[in-house]
Amino acid sequence: MSTAKNGMTYADAGVDIDAGNALVERIKPAAKRTSRPGTMSGLGGFGALFDLKAAGFVDPVLVAATDGVGTKLRIAIDTGNVDGIGIDLVAMCVNDLVCQGAEPLFFLDYFATGKLELDQATRIIEGIAEGCVQSSCALTGGETAEMPGMYGAGDFDLAGFAVGAMERGTELPRAVAEGDVLLGLPSDGVHSNGYSLVRKIVELSGLGWDDACPWAEGTLGAALLTPTRLYVKGAVAALRADCVHALAHITGGGLTENLPRVLPEGLGAQIDLGAWELPAVFKWLATTGGMAEAELLKTFNSGIGMIAVVPADQVEAARAAFATDGHAAIEIGRIVAGSQVAYKGSLL
Repeated sequence: MSTAKNGMTYADAGVDIDAGNALVERIKPAAKRTSRPGTMSGLGGFGALFDLKAAGFVDPVLVAATDGVGTKLRIAIDTGNVDGIGIDLVAMCVNDLVCQGAEPLFFLDYFATGKLELDQATRIIEGIAEGCVQSSCALTGGETAEMPGMYGAGDFDLAGFAVGAMERGTELPRAVAEGDVLLGLPSDGVHSNGYSLVRKIVELSGLGWDDACPWAEGTLGAALLTPTRLYVKGAVAALRADCVHALAHITGGGLTENLPRVLPEGLGAQIDLGAWELPAVFKWLATTGGMAEAELLKTFNSGIGMIAVVPADQVEAARAAFATDGHAAIEIGRIVAGSQVAYKGSLL
C-alpha cells in the first residue's frame, strides 16, 4: 500500500459523508413511523426486506411503480417550501399502484443534490414519510446522492419507487362494461403534473411566488405547492369490497388521456362536465393563460384526481368505500360504446 498523500479528501471535492450519515440518523424516527405488517428491516442496510406472508398475502403478484414530482420542484426550491413535496412523490407512485389493483407495501426514495443541506433534506424526507403513513406504506430505504457539479446551489431532484402486491387474478382493470358508472374523486388542486405550463402562466401573469394568491388565502407559491391527494386507503377499501372494475389516476394527459388507458377495445366514456365545479386554481390558469377547455382537460386533472369505473349496482358500495378515507365520490358519467372520451356540458 502506498504511503504517498496529497492531502485531499472527499469533503474537499464537495461530498460530505458525515452529513449523509447524520441525515440517516435524523430520519430514522420518521421511517419507523411508517412501519406496517411485513416490514422486516430498517434504514441503513444494503437492501430492504419485506415479508409478503406477514402482510397477509397467500398467492401474491408484485406490482411496481416509479415516478417523480416534475418541475413542481422548481417552485419548492425557489420558495424554500419543501415540506409537502415528499407527499407528492409518494402519491405519484402509490396512486398508480392501486390502479393496477395492488395494495402499496413499501417505498424507497432517491434524493440527489449538489450540496446536502441537513435541515432541508430532513424536511423533504419527513414529507415522504408522511405520504407513506397516509397510504399505509412502509418507507424501507432510499439513496441520498450528493453530486457537486451536477446540480446548482440549492437544487435537488427526487424520484420514488413503490412496490405493492395483489392476490393472483384480482388485477385491474377487469370486466369493464357498457353502462358502468364513472365516479370522480376530487383533487386537491394541480397535484404534480403540468407545472411547466403552470410556471409559464405565472410568468405571463407577472406575479411572483411570494405574491398574494389570486384565488385563495396565502401566497401564490404556497397555493401551487398543495400536495397531491392520496387515494390509496379509499381505493384499497373499494378493492376489498370488490365494487370497482377499474381505477384511473388522472395525471399528465388529464381526463382525456388517462381514462382510455383502462377501457377495453370498443368502449368509450361520456363525461358530464356539469357534474362538478371547476376548482378556482384551474379557472385562474385557464383565464390567465387563455386556455381552451380541450387543452385544460388534456393537461390538468381539472378537479378530478382519480376516476373509478363501477358497476351500476355497486355505486353506493363504492361511494361508502371511498368515504372511509374522506373522498366524496361524484358521479360524472358512464361507459358507452365507442373508442373515445366524449364530453357534454362545459367547465368554463
